[in-house]
Amino acid sequence: MPKLNPEQQRAVETTEGPVLIIAGAGAGKTRVITHRILNLIKKGVAPHNILAITFTNKSAKEMKERVEHLMTEDKEINLPISSRERPFISTFHALGVHIIRENAVLLGLTRHFTIYDRGDSRRAIKEAMIQCSVDPKKYEPATILNMISRAKGDGLRRLEYMDRSKGFMEELVASVWEKYDTILAKEKALDFDDLLLKACHLLEKAEIRKHYSSIWQYVHIDEYQDTNRVQYRIAKYLAEDHQNICVVGDADQNIYSWRGATIENIINFEKDYPDSTVITLEKNYRSTKIILAAANDVIEKNVMRKKKTLYTDNDEGDKIPLIVSYSELDEARAIADGVRESISKGIEPREIAVLYRANFQSRAIEEAFIKKNIPYQLVGVRFFERKEVKDVLSYVRAALNRDSFADINRIINVPARGIGKVTVAKVLAGQENSLPDGMRMKINNFWKLLDDIKREILEKKPSEALKFIIQESGLEKALREGDSEDEEKLLNIQELVSVATQYDSLGAITEVGPQPRTRSDLGIVEVRPQPPEGIEKLLENAALATDQDDLVKNENAVKLMTVHASKGLEFDHVFIAGMEQDLFPFKHMDEDKMDQAEAEEERRLFYVAITRAKKKVYLSYAIIRTVYGAQRVCIPSEFIDDIDKELIEESAPEKPSGAKAIFIDF
Repeated sequence: MPKLNPEQQRAVETTEGPVLIIAGAGAGKTRVITHRILNLIKKGVAPHNILAITFTNKSAKEMKERVEHLMTEDKEINLPISSRERPFISTFHALGVHIIRENAVLLGLTRHFTIYDRGDSRRAIKEAMIQCSVDPKKYEPATILNMISRAKGDGLRRLEYMDRSKGFMEELVASVWEKYDTILAKEKALDFDDLLLKACHLLEKAEIRKHYSSIWQYVHIDEYQDTNRVQYRIAKYLAEDHQNICVVGDADQNIYSWRGATIENIINFEKDYPDSTVITLEKNYRSTKIILAAANDVIEKNVMRKKKTLYTDNDEGDKIPLIVSYSELDEARAIADGVRESISKGIEPREIAVLYRANFQSRAIEEAFIKKNIPYQLVGVRFFERKEVKDVLSYVRAALNRDSFADINRIINVPARGIGKVTVAKVLAGQENSLPDGMRMKINNFWKLLDDIKREILEKKPSEALKFIIQESGLEKALREGDSEDEEKLLNIQELVSVATQYDSLGAITEVGPQPRTRSDLGIVEVRPQPPEGIEKLLENAALATDQDDLVKNENAVKLMTVHASKGLEFDHVFIAGMEQDLFPFKHMDEDKMDQAEAEEERRLFYVAITRAKKKVYLSYAIIRTVYGAQRVCIPSEFIDDIDKELIEESAPEKPSGAKAIFIDF
């Protein structure tokens, strides 16, 4: 393993006070964070006093594994550290879940509160709209949900939003939000954004803030440029007393403003913490010199950034091929040919990625890959979003939380038990006594099934509890008797059992380090049984799963994904499709011209795309592209012109497929 370079070493050894580490793409930031944690432990800091927060389950898992390896291998650790005591390493949302669970009583919840995924939230928003006499066909529920989500990400409570609302649409959103909150409260549930907002509200209480800041005396925040206002406040609260906060990030990779991330958080860090130390990591260990030269050419035009220039000791590398095609179909065919050529030269399919700006671009590329028999994996089809997987997890959630009407509604007749919608409505309305005797018997059997499932969850390992659910619910029998699609669904829920085995060891473990809080200091006494940690963690990770989590299996297939989904990943060869003006950079249909902030974010997005590549980058564009059913003539992206022409190798377009000529009427 190579030694840390001087700047990395400085970042590892600067442990006291606020520290800003500006880490360029491929500069080894995860290595720096993990070695910094090891250094703290070697200096005498107890592992449970260290917090490290990142953004995806995948990166949190990688960080945990690296810290575990470093702690196991290092011979200089001279503390009597328990083999089970480890730093708290998680995503922001998992941190929120942890804080909320330990303080659930203050929010009127139990430990087993339900976490809504986006599908659950859309369903509840639609129900709230109907209660407000708002037509879901006229106003898209997803749009209203996004507006609420953005407001929560900005730290706004519902009443604050109502006070600030201006115009018809915001007032409509405020009224729907009120009903939506009622549905959440009734079901003892929180949505994805509440996991951060409610945790932030808890930390606003001085006694709770003091409790957690006394536990986590050294706070690390990865990908700080991607934090929104609520995440910023959580980090600030946790570091309020000791000021030992180390943030790692790169303003040049801020690409999530559309979901509330604000670049100002990293730009203004030195204003927030005047005594901060700033360390810049510019040495890249991933890419060739040519790839970095292109990346530097592109990003230096941005104004909102912390100036840096990536460099490397790696090889010069190949020039960047520019593939020019007549249409999106020809472009897809050319990319497929390029991928096959890379594979023929010994590049594993898993080490190749095709990136695009918008999801609709994947269709033509998928078709080309199918025709040429190239194995591929479309990132974005999540395992935990599959209906049959959600059904099994809904049994778990309903058994632990009888107020979760969404889960009960989902599985009360899955598999079919002869319980119709009218009956379900009466059950959920508490009108079981009005049902005929035969139907009441079916409902009682369902409640007994949930009781039996809860007993299994509390007494057995997660994998064993899931096997019980699959068998006793009748799901296994129903799917075995079905068609080939049902067979695939059965394989998926069997795979869920395999996933659950990863959590089996958590069932009987009591964490070493700080224990769950008592409520005596708040005048509240809460007696609760030992929670089933394994099943809690499985539900939590399922709810918080991201597109990248399905890549853990590392299928030997070419990855197709949006540039946004590629953040944090790396591949030997990267093809960037659709390099056309108004597609990449992307201009929304309702915009005449992008403002500077939007333009700079698009440039950062292209910078992220280029720096995913280790050995070779390919750029491609089509002269004509069909968008929304109409053909349009395309202009090459301005980003191509930003790159020094000496770095690019352009090829003439091949003859278009399926046509002798294309006539363009100017």
